[in-house]
Amino acid sequence: MNDSYDPGYGGDQYELVGYDEYGQPVYRQVPPQQQPPQQPYDPYAQQQGYGYDPYATGQQGQQAQQGQADRTGQQPAAPAYDPYGTGQQPVTPSYDTYGGGASYDPYGRAAAGAQQQPRTAEQTAYIPQQAGPPETDEETEGPARADRDYRTEQFAFVEEPDGNSEDVIDWLNFTENRTERREEAKRRAHSRLVALVVVLALVAAGGVGYLWYAGKLPGLSDSDGTKTGTATSVAAQKRDVIVVHLHNTKKGGTSTALLVDNTTTKQGTTVLLPNSLSVTDDDGNSTTLAKSVDGDGSSGTRDALDTVLGTDIEGTWRLDTPYLQNLVDLVGNIDVDTNADVPDPAATKKGTAPLVRKGKDQTLSGAMAIAYATYRGPGEAQNAQLERFGQVMQGVLRKVSSDAGAATTTVQTLAQILDPSLTDKDLGTFLAKLSDLAKSGDYKTALLPVQSDGTLSAQTSASVVKDVLGGSAKSPDQGSAVRVSVQNASGVKDNTEKTRVVLLNGGFTFLEGGTPATTQATTKVVYADAADKENATEVAKTLGLSTSAVSKGDASASADVTVILGQDYKPASADGT
Repeated sequence: MNDSYDPGYGGDQYELVGYDEYGQPVYRQVPPQQQPPQQPYDPYAQQQGYGYDPYATGQQGQQAQQGQADRTGQQPAAPAYDPYGTGQQPVTPSYDTYGGGASYDPYGRAAAGAQQQPRTAEQTAYIPQQAGPPETDEETEGPARADRDYRTEQFAFVEEPDGNSEDVIDWLNFTENRTERREEAKRRAHSRLVALVVVLALVAAGGVGYLWYAGKLPGLSDSDGTKTGTATSVAAQKRDVIVVHLHNTKKGGTSTALLVDNTTTKQGTTVLLPNSLSVTDDDGNSTTLAKSVDGDGSSGTRDALDTVLGTDIEGTWRLDTPYLQNLVDLVGNIDVDTNADVPDPAATKKGTAPLVRKGKDQTLSGAMAIAYATYRGPGEAQNAQLERFGQVMQGVLRKVSSDAGAATTTVQTLAQILDPSLTDKDLGTFLAKLSDLAKSGDYKTALLPVQSDGTLSAQTSASVVKDVLGGSAKSPDQGSAVRVSVQNASGVKDNTEKTRVVLLNGGFTFLEGGTPATTQATTKVVYADAADKENATEVAKTLGLSTSAVSKGDASASADVTVILGQDYKPASADGT
């Protein structure tokens, strides 16, 4: 292995002679007279030995190699490479294994005429990165010092490690990571905010769209019932309507309700019709609903209701109490939130436990359902019993099958004779549709508001007649009906309601006269105009009074006949039969 070393202090050249016990290279000085002249670089020159001098070509390189061989007795080596261009080429070092080489001076100088002290032959030189020994005044003042030409490429710049640099780098990394985390958090928060706004917008749009479709947006309905933004007005919505009459075969009396299926809005409704509702009979006279059901039959009553409510009833379902009992048993009982304790009609002793108890989610069998649907407690109005009938009907609809075929089979199993306007299949299919609405929660029960004289007010009945039935209230002309004012001096509050029902069923117009401050022993029927004497007599007969109770006197200014109920008054049947 050949190597040479120029420490950069002058023209002295050194050659590698070996390594010490620590593995450090050991150099020695090459005599100055043996330095070959600098040769120009010939990249294509062929060299012998272990290396070549890219700046030496031809005979000059060969002479330098021959001089080296004569001195050491070894095979000549290629000239060394001078990277700094000093003009003094070092001789390629070689190994003298047998100690035949010249003495070694690692810090010798080749300056001509300089008087230097001989150096120790075995002095160890430093590696190329190490600085040389301190220079003497003679060395700094020699002619070789003046000839030295320093260049930029002769210097190597070493970056010394700084203990604080790692801390700075860590701080910069921390600051950068913290900033990135903040920016990422801001981006995530912004994304979440945008997503939330989008979701809320979609929910709001969906809600508004549903309300618009259902026609429930406020301000979209005008006075004639049409809805802005939708093609279907309230009156133009498609509805299927049948009327059901419950006949109490034991106690007498009827209860009437309309079953409505709004196929446009997918809403089912039971509309309860009070018996005092004023309708027109077949002769064109004003009468009550209860009297019309008993006297005019299903067809006449259906036509009368169409006239009053402005609707189109497609069929009549007569449901006697025994058939309602069988229907409840067929569907497997019903669950109802009862509002009263109902005594057992078959009980013979007082203190017997009630057949139906008041409470939520009460399970009713067929017999219990009939007892609850027809029950009217002491002092209660007829509407209280009517509302119980509506509860039973909605409970039945929740238990009827939603399948049209199965519902039709249930109707056929009842084996009842239906009205010609309604077949088994029609009724079964209709009940299946209502059952589906009742099970999904899209079903309600509404009571038709009726005034004391049995007529309908446009304002009070608009929520039912207009919105549910899609019709318009049109009560029959009350001009020909006798107006009867009733004052209750009997001391029994319930007598007013019972009298009202009896008078309405008799075709009279009922007017509330109030309650006098004191009670009265006997009942009186008073008329002011002699022309009303016959009407007063007819009122007395309707109330079950003798003609002796009729007299001329001071009657109410707003009525044709005034009735003052006394303690002797025994009201007739209040159910209109």
